[in-house]
Amino acid sequence: MTVPTRRALRLTVLVGECDTWHHKPVYAEIVHRAHAAGLAGASVFRGIEGFGASSVIHTSRLLSLGEDLPVAVVIVDAEDRVRAFLPRIEELLTDGLAVLDACEVLAPAWPDDRETGQPTGSIGTNRTEEGKNRS
Repeated sequence: MTVPTRRALRLTVLVGECDTWHHKPVYAEIVHRAHAAGLAGASVFRGIEGFGASSVIHTSRLLSLGEDLPVAVVIVDAEDRVRAFLPRIEELLTDGLAVLDACEVLAPAWPDDRETGQPTGSIGTNRTEEGKNRS
């Protein structure tokens, strides 16, 4: 049996670990806004080394430079849902960078699918009148 694939859009937001929005980490604010928007999911990944526009290398290897490590927030959902979410985080990107990538997702079930017990096509599939997916 082959797992169905669906077209999706991946949003990766790159910020610093110490970047804040109203005394809250920017990465946490993005996750909470994604959750409130009903997106399929969001994950935060802490980098061990990197640099950004400042050209200062931040690394976990040296205690004196181990602060403000790079953080990536990754969100994957249907393209229209991700694009509709972008204005909700625009104000948070003063020091960060957002990257959009088209992708394909192996998706046996998404949150919308589990509610009904049937594929809904929420991540880029079309449905026939009989309720079966078609490519």
